[in-house]
Amino acid sequence: MLDLKITGGDIIDGTGAPAYRADIGVKDGRIVSIGEISDPAEAVVDAKGKVVCPGFVDSHTHYDAQVFWDPYLSPSCYHGVTTVLGGNCGFSIAPLTPGAADYLGPMLARVEGMPLATLKAGVPWDWTSFGSYLDRLEGGLGVNAGFFVGHSAVRRAIMGQRAVGHAASDGEIASMQALVQEALEAGALGFSTTVSPTHNDGDGNPVPSRHALPAELLALASVCSRYEGTSLELLPDLAFDEAMVELITDFSLAGQRTVNWNVLDVQNADSSTVADIRRKLAVSDYARSKGGKVVALAFVTSPRLRINFGSGMLFDSIPGWEDLFRIPKSERLEKLKDSAFRAFLFNAAATAELAKQRQRLVDWPNFTLEETFSAATKPHQGRTVGEVAAEQGKTPFEAMLDIVVADELKTTLCPRVGGIDRDTYALRAQVWQDEERVVVGASDAGAHMDMIDTFAFSTTLLQDAVRTHQVLTLESAVHLLTEVPAKMMGLRQRGVIRSGWFADLVVFDPATVGRTPAYTRFDLPCGEPRIYADATGIELVAVNGVVIVAGGQHTGATPGVVLRSGRDTYTVPIPAALHAPT
Repeated sequence: MLDLKITGGDIIDGTGAPAYRADIGVKDGRIVSIGEISDPAEAVVDAKGKVVCPGFVDSHTHYDAQVFWDPYLSPSCYHGVTTVLGGNCGFSIAPLTPGAADYLGPMLARVEGMPLATLKAGVPWDWTSFGSYLDRLEGGLGVNAGFFVGHSAVRRAIMGQRAVGHAASDGEIASMQALVQEALEAGALGFSTTVSPTHNDGDGNPVPSRHALPAELLALASVCSRYEGTSLELLPDLAFDEAMVELITDFSLAGQRTVNWNVLDVQNADSSTVADIRRKLAVSDYARSKGGKVVALAFVTSPRLRINFGSGMLFDSIPGWEDLFRIPKSERLEKLKDSAFRAFLFNAAATAELAKQRQRLVDWPNFTLEETFSAATKPHQGRTVGEVAAEQGKTPFEAMLDIVVADELKTTLCPRVGGIDRDTYALRAQVWQDEERVVVGASDAGAHMDMIDTFAFSTTLLQDAVRTHQVLTLESAVHLLTEVPAKMMGLRQRGVIRSGWFADLVVFDPATVGRTPAYTRFDLPCGEPRIYADATGIELVAVNGVVIVAGGQHTGATPGVVLRSGRDTYTVPIPAALHAPT
């Protein structure tokens, strides 16, 4: 008898092939039959009029901490995601040395927008090795999850407080290599790091990996070359100057692995955006010419950023503004009242060389006052800074800071977001289908809980690109969400509906699939808030043959597996390996 039978659905198998109508039979976590199935089953699901496809793969999450208070990994599970990859940007929470949690917790709170109170209350912080961290997760995951070992955690474990502000000695690099090797032997999916100027720790200083010289980055990447099924991730400076292009290429060659980077954001369809996309994707061409492989992760839509002067995330990437976010909030508030200091900030921003992607961070008139927090500022909520400034006879920068000060730094500001028109989606679709250089993803699920809602990338893609703008077929969209990321990461027997493969499956209504607008939920440990969005039209989600979501409700099942390199992943060869002499 089958464990599960899904009947009468339109199967989109993930390969991009046309849909076809068939039943699917599942036994012991695997797809065992596809076609007209008469065998009885413990559970039968009628999928007539619905699409049946592989579970979606999210290749860039930060669920490393959330797994301890939310094993279902919401909201991803409700949006059809059955496999997540964490430990990105160098921000794994293993290995862990005594006292390291006191640094890593505030770092994650600052750089990844996870409430510190939640991290303290919801995470036990009682493992040591990367392997012992993975062992803690076995048997309790709602979806499949694999994790990179992160550079900042490794650097902190070996160098302690010297991890910030100091170059590593040869001996320290060798010790870090040994620690990365130990993590890969335990099943880490690869090595991740960041040199992005937006990544600062709880003290406002660059995170540990940003203090590494290129030789250290390459030495640590090289460890992956010895382990089956591993890959690399590097968050670059998106300006992509010549040195950055060389670094990310050498990173791939050192590890003999694909490098993915975050994030390619198509904000509109004008000529300058097209030129910027070409420039960034040319990095992949250069890497390939040298024998490496570099892949961009792409947003499915430009995120509506919610930023503030309390956390300082993103504002602290404006040259000259860094020190403001290193001082206590009470001192920061006083500084922002000072006219001379305001003039300094304004001039620093006006003269800063920012990548095109970050120029909207200084477009003061077009900031929306998303949420205000005092009686004096409440009337401004929902308006642009420019509108308020014109009404008050002030400059936009002055009007904005007056509101921020009145709100004691709590004001939520949203830079202008474009790209919701069909032309931009058509350009995005063209970019997404460049499978050699681009993978849809960059969700950051589990992070930036106060800032973005890109965790809903899968349902957003199906809603906006397929139903609303019709720039992708359903078959193409599913392919981008399943087989493409699965192949990039070398996931064994996942990402396609095929007999004998794992039964990670989604049933959805093509007429209603999508997501709700974002809203705030106060459901984190200690009652802390997070931005959330519900899925629509996702009828059923199964992981390893077990239904975890039915009718939008979680069943309580936790059939996910901890993905370990080699066992659950295979090596994806880079051009240098393909053309190497035998």
